[in-house]
Amino acid sequence: MQEKVSEIIPETVKEEVWDTIKGFLELGFHFGEDENRINITIGFFLLIFVSFIISSFVLKWIRKLFTRKMDEIDKRKFISVFKFIKYITYIIVVFIVLSSAGVNITPFLAASAALLVGLGLALQDLFQDIIGGVLIIIDKSLLVGDVIEINGKIGRVIDIRLRTTRAITRDDKVVIIPNHKFIQDTIFNHTQNHKSTRELVQVGVAYGSDIKLVEKLLLESLVGQSEILKSPKPFVLFEDFGDSALIFSVYFFINDSFIDPKIKSAIRFRIDALFREHKISIPFPQRDVHFYQNSLNQ
Repeated sequence: MQEKVSEIIPETVKEEVWDTIKGFLELGFHFGEDENRINITIGFFLLIFVSFIISSFVLKWIRKLFTRKMDEIDKRKFISVFKFIKYITYIIVVFIVLSSAGVNITPFLAASAALLVGLGLALQDLFQDIIGGVLIIIDKSLLVGDVIEINGKIGRVIDIRLRTTRAITRDDKVVIIPNHKFIQDTIFNHTQNHKSTRELVQVGVAYGSDIKLVEKLLLESLVGQSEILKSPKPFVLFEDFGDSALIFSVYFFINDSFIDPKIKSAIRFRIDALFREHKISIPFPQRDVHFYQNSLNQ
């Protein structure tokens, strides 16, 4: 008899504990009856919280799985695209949790088109930015780490979001660009095809200068610049016969066009020193002014 009582008491305690937990989780608001019953309870909010925690963990694990062998640049590019997948996943989780709480999500899905039309009229710029962000992420026309030129400013993309893109300029200032700019305006992407870009430094020399020596000195001015690539090889072009000078350009290739002002400055310093050493003059525009005395005043 005592053994039967000892067996019954633990089961009774378990049931009481479970009933207490169940009752606590069911505390909240209940709307409707039977199949149309909607339950907004503590358990509902806990389910949302747990769902988001699990989703975040799974997404983080997937991201690490795909990026474990990528270099830093490719990893940043993948993360930019992965953000869009993360947002879609969270939206799906919300709809699943609402459905489990008894909320009929069919009207939400059916009304989404009309809702988007109404919001689109009021928030055209916002939706243009979001659509632009989605297109950027999908077609990869812009990636984190790309060097772009917009409104005459050079910047390196540091973050791509659904509404805006952030870039840091050469003077270490952050530019926040609405994403619709990338689908409406012409944007120069210096690194879309590959990392290396061709740059140039232009200079004019006086008429009568030894142009072969000028070519040699211009190529020599690049020696010692570690940022300049050896392949493709630098070269010099005789650009034009200017009004006051012979125009030459020395072309070279670098891997980081973001820092090209520093490289070009060093080359110009070197050109000036070499030209002074070899007596090559850099002319400046000159005008001859002639005064004619009126013969009537003589």
